[in-house]
Amino acid sequence: MVLEDELVNRVTWKIPNALALVGSAAGDERNAMTTSWITQLAMEPVLLGVGVDNSALTHRLITDGGSFTINLWDSEETRPFVKFSKPASDDGTTLNGRPVRTGVTGAPIFEEAIAWMECEVRQAHDLGSHTLFIGELVDAAINDDEKRPAAMSDTRMKYGGVRRGGH
Repeated sequence: MVLEDELVNRVTWKIPNALALVGSAAGDERNAMTTSWITQLAMEPVLLGVGVDNSALTHRLITDGGSFTINLWDSEETRPFVKFSKPASDDGTTLNGRPVRTGVTGAPIFEEAIAWMECEVRQAHDLGSHTLFIGELVDAAINDDEKRPAAMSDTRMKYGGVRRGGH
């Protein structure tokens, strides 16, 4: 049975996904990227996974830097996600104008995040178009426990299924 691309996209876009900014750094280079492929994978130790496009700057920085952050955002303020769909501008204290600080691993943490998690990479699995980076939680905080984290369904953004537009 051959599945039509349109059906694959429509059905995979129905998977409830959190939306976050994944921070990465290697040497003096930093970036943050919008992602919706995030999940907890284990409890002992606490392992979190993020799926990152193999051609993305973030892929190289996580590979070289060995860490990443997951920054959850307020569901009422999803505008930053559009700007972080391509490499971020870094002026030393902000990424795309959003204040960041350096975490214990060297990866950027967003001051405006309602909660964040910092992970050291333990495994990386190349899955074809994307790599699943598995990181052990090494630091975390909740900045606002009352706000609901953003989800893909809070936006008109779509990601997943099969590549669109001949990519």
